[in-house]
Amino acid sequence: MDVTQIMIQAFASLISAYWWLIPLLFLLAFLKSPFMKGVLGEFQVNLAAKFFLDKNVYRLFKNVTLPTEDGTTQIDHIIVSRHGVFVIETKNMKGWIFGSPEQKFWTQKIYRHNSKFQNPLHQNYKHTQKLQSALELDSGKVFSLVVFVGDSTFKTPMPDNVVYAGDYIRFIKSKTQTILSDSKVLDICAKIESGRLKPTIKTHREHVRHVKTIVEEKQRPVDDNSCPKCSKPMVLRTARNGNNQGKQFWGCSGFPQCRTIRQIT
Repeated sequence: MDVTQIMIQAFASLISAYWWLIPLLFLLAFLKSPFMKGVLGEFQVNLAAKFFLDKNVYRLFKNVTLPTEDGTTQIDHIIVSRHGVFVIETKNMKGWIFGSPEQKFWTQKIYRHNSKFQNPLHQNYKHTQKLQSALELDSGKVFSLVVFVGDSTFKTPMPDNVVYAGDYIRFIKSKTQTILSDSKVLDICAKIESGRLKPTIKTHREHVRHVKTIVEEKQRPVDDNSCPKCSKPMVLRTARNGNNQGKQFWGCSGFPQCRTIRQIT
């Protein structure tokens, strides 16, 4: 018996003895995927609403996908009550979070690794505007709320409507003024139910495809936008450090050989 056969037999014995590790590894990878992080984060928000908000006062809608002029927009949670309509964006993240209401991108820091993500206040503003228009409501009756779940810590001051999971129920209950009649609440709930797309896997996939298309369009070089130094295409990038941190600019695709940049005006 040669060495190759011995190794094959040893490997086969190992697989036979520890076969259960393979599905376990796949399961762990799936649980750590961005999709599952989003699902688990939304589950925590849903669970808190179920146990701590009176069903006779507050009505919860989950994963509401609404059609728009250029595709769709997806809202994690909508809570309707006579105290207002709450539009909730959930972020399941860990590490340190840096950002301000004005910045286009916020920063997540895990040890020495920094990564950018879209300002969730800006993201939820679009959701709020779309819903407000669809429901024909005044801005004072629709509240934007961003909820961070997971092991994250704010390292810069956050506005009142950016909270940890443990504080989001408190934020909702802090609105005690009655600004919508019971009949209006029923009307709003009916409009959301009839106006939303059917919450299926197909709907979710089409929305994800739409979002990816938007991102790709933003990152795609524009016509005649070539580097003045080496003529290679300029690509859209985001400053990570310095006074322009979080701002976008055009950078040469030949980086690091060519470091030409062009500011966006």
